[in-house]
Amino acid sequence: MWYNGFLDLSAWQLLAVTLLMTHVTIVSVTVYLHRYSAHRALELNAGLKHFFRFWLWLTTAQNTREWTAVHRKHHAKCETVDDPHSPVIKGLSTVMRKGAELYREEARNPDTLRIYGKNCPEDWIERNLYSRYKLGGIALMAVIDLLLFGTIGITIWAVQMMWIPFWAAGVVNGLGHAVGYRNFECRDAATNLVPWGIIIGGEELHNNHHTYPNSAKLSVKRWEFDMGWAWIKLFSLLGLAKVQRVAPIAHRVAGKGQLDMDTAMAILNNRFQIMAQYRKLVIGPLVKQELARVMAPCVISSAVPSACCHAKPACWTTAITCTSRPCSSTARRCAPSTKSAWHCNRSGRAPAPTATICWPQSRTGYMKPKPAASSRYAISLPS
Repeated sequence: MWYNGFLDLSAWQLLAVTLLMTHVTIVSVTVYLHRYSAHRALELNAGLKHFFRFWLWLTTAQNTREWTAVHRKHHAKCETVDDPHSPVIKGLSTVMRKGAELYREEARNPDTLRIYGKNCPEDWIERNLYSRYKLGGIALMAVIDLLLFGTIGITIWAVQMMWIPFWAAGVVNGLGHAVGYRNFECRDAATNLVPWGIIIGGEELHNNHHTYPNSAKLSVKRWEFDMGWAWIKLFSLLGLAKVQRVAPIAHRVAGKGQLDMDTAMAILNNRFQIMAQYRKLVIGPLVKQELARVMAPCVISSAVPSACCHAKPACWTTAITCTSRPCSSTARRCAPSTKSAWHCNRSGRAPAPTATICWPQSRTGYMKPKPAASSRYAISLPS
């Protein structure tokens, strides 16, 4: 029937075609706009570049120079008031809901285009078609979808129009600076959303990208997957792309026992990997060891004679007062090992307990007693 379009596809076929077309849009953004145009991490064949430009004009109305300039400024001014779309500054909700509007607002800034929009296409077709008739592409796409898929084509067109504003401008630029995990402590709040970058073509690995922005490959760990990198490898195999830069890798040179310029450069270029390993192998175990030491109880194994005054166990923040006078409030605050310990007896004198367990303080008071620690925590008080 005429309302099913020229292709007359089933529901499952329409879903598959929609996902295929949106994936081509994602590849165009991550490979062409992002890794090639903004960061020059690779070179692309002229025909492939023009296909990406044409497809982005049809599906996003996105101008290459504007997108490149806004993204470069984002990296240069990340998490500052000059960042075009920082959720740290503008709020996560604002970036998620108005990510595309923030792009368009910054793209109207002539200083941004002048400073950050260099080395972008300025040929005849860019000036007279793509830039001059920005909305002409998406209008043409609407007509094509209606002709090919019938009345459902308008729904397919709507999905195409929202795909990049939602996933790239919203999810990556918003959630990619708010939730997820971090492989590296880069200077901004960028995070990896998930280890497998499939839906957004590898852009999910945002922390990796902000650590090595000029790398054509966004995955770093063995368990991470970058769909955009898979396409780049395919294009390279077909002679349509050439990788320029990836994240640096330090190699161990057997027998080398002195520091030279090559070693210094390797450390400098690979500093994020080195610091990540230092955090994992040195800082992490030390923090766990210190926490275990602080949270463990210490046991006063010897009797506290009545003559001692201000004997302070290592785990206690207040001196324990024990004199011939009635028990002080500081003494009664220490959690005893027996019910009667540190309570005044009938004569008004403090008894000498044989074992008293002092527990670390918490914000709300004193923590619940735990089983007595082993003998290595025992502290003998002087007489």
